[in-house]
Amino acid sequence: MSRVTRARCALTLALGFLGLPTVPGCASSPPPSQLPLSPAAERTTLAPGDVFQLKIVGEKDLPEEYQVASDGTVDLPYIHTLEVTGLEPQEVARLIRTRLIEGKILSDPAVVVSVKEYVSKRITLLGEVQKPGSLPVSPGLTLIQAVSMAGGLTSIANKEQVRLTRMGKNGTTNTVVLDIGAITEGNAPDIPLQPGDRIYVKERIF
Repeated sequence: MSRVTRARCALTLALGFLGLPTVPGCASSPPPSQLPLSPAAERTTLAPGDVFQLKIVGEKDLPEEYQVASDGTVDLPYIHTLEVTGLEPQEVARLIRTRLIEGKILSDPAVVVSVKEYVSKRITLLGEVQKPGSLPVSPGLTLIQAVSMAGGLTSIANKEQVRLTRMGKNGTTNTVVLDIGAITEGNAPDIPLQPGDRIYVKERIF
């Protein structure tokens, strides 16, 4: 199979996994067991270990970065301990605003909470990467970004044999085979990741 044909097929595979129209003319199709790869689901609730930024408009001297403790709480200025596990960032912001008003600390505060790093939500990247192991999932993390965070591929990595295993909503897992080379060359779209994804880069056979 020529390089062009491989690129077209890789694009067809990647588009199919993302639920997008495929490229016509590709001679091969992925095995039924590989389709479909469920879309990456954003899981944005806070949990122990997660790091978020807090901004209260007008309060410039307060710390802005906080980490959720192992018991699911966080210590904040003015309102002290707050339970945040299982809450969305905007829910945390509303809760802080309510506490500030109820405590008569601020009358009409504008509160913004944004997650910096989901330490509790991780992916696993193994095989032929420089630094295999688990990585925290930041908002918008993609396959190529994750490989880069792991130090990149080794010299014997098979770019055409990258396995991504994902658990769906019904609890079943699905594994697809991706071509990182096609993605980095712009011939296939990058793949958004979600917490729990497992990536394995196979060794190239010489």
